[in-house]
Amino acid sequence: MALDVDGTMVDPGTQLLSDRVRRAVRQVASSGSHLVIATGRSMLGTLPVLDELGVTEGVALCSNGAVRVDVATREAVSVETFDPQPVHARLAPLLPDSLFAAERIGMGSLVTAPFAPEELHGPQWQVGLGELLGQPVPRFIANWAGRHPAEVWGRLEGVELPGCTYTIDHYEPWVTVVPAGVSKAAALEKLRLELGVAAEGTFAAGDGDNDLQMLEWAHHSVAMGQAPATVRLTAAEVTAPVTEDGLVPALERWFPGR
Repeated sequence: MALDVDGTMVDPGTQLLSDRVRRAVRQVASSGSHLVIATGRSMLGTLPVLDELGVTEGVALCSNGAVRVDVATREAVSVETFDPQPVHARLAPLLPDSLFAAERIGMGSLVTAPFAPEELHGPQWQVGLGELLGQPVPRFIANWAGRHPAEVWGRLEGVELPGCTYTIDHYEPWVTVVPAGVSKAAALEKLRLELGVAAEGTFAAGDGDNDLQMLEWAHHSVAMGQAPATVRLTAAEVTAPVTEDGLVPALERWFPGR
């Protein structure tokens, strides 16, 4: 059972995980299903969600699949990285005056200028471009602050980034960049094979551009009601929005009596 965090379990407007969602996820996890949190968040942003859910074992896939975390030890056990320098060189003129952030796993982020406290999880260190781009990273973020996500889509339509895959947020003017070939779906398929789970035994729920491949991967996929049309059309089922705890009836329908 692969679950996105923001927009699926957590309401982006309030940054809260409701009691109903918490109970429903815990019930399914306690039934013996493999619960996998699959999120664009960094490891630092994911650990508090695991704590809220009471999850103490298994795997979490962070940074859109670039970082695999052992939930029991709270350690990153697998990391994919890329060189952010050519990516920055491509994005900077397309999204002028953007803020950039490079993830430092389990520590925080190097930034070109401070992000709002609620935008990045953990400490931020403002540094020069030389330091920001000086070493491989699992996740690189461009935040075109003050713009609308649709403007980001317009600027990046048809654009390819060297050696990387990127997704665009539909709540904020964010671009999240990870290594080429990395996605939630790719990381989940690798995990599925390791665990010996049949393809027919996979379930995923999400709401964003970074969930599209995951929803295509799952045998049964659920899109949240507030998701963009491209996401809703990809999923097998569309449930109510996250503000109405739409994940709960979907879990109850597919995991009855648990």
